[in-house]
Amino acid sequence: MKVTEKDVAYVADLANLDLTGQERQRMLKDLNSILDYIDRLNELDTSDVPPMAQISAKFGQSKVNSSDVAATVWREDILVPCLPHGDAMKNAPETDGDFFKVPKVIEK
Repeated sequence: MKVTEKDVAYVADLANLDLTGQERQRMLKDLNSILDYIDRLNELDTSDVPPMAQISAKFGQSKVNSSDVAATVWREDILVPCLPHGDAMKNAPETDGDFFKVPKVIEK
């Protein structure tokens, strides 16, 4: 499947991007190059490759040397109290009492 100029224009419009003609052509070339590469990868025989979800034997760990394993990079998931609603509202530049008031940024 090839990406067309119409596809690029549609996605740019969804992302609210104002692309020049040169940028649209480059995007078209880049996206088709990516899809061509994926097609090449799909030609590989991976029937003998076991499925895997992580690249290391144990999530968050990697080999430092032949016998050591680095400590996990993730902290424990510990429940802590969140900022009270009233304190958050006191720090806001503008509220309606319950919610933050922010300027509209999307005009479509």
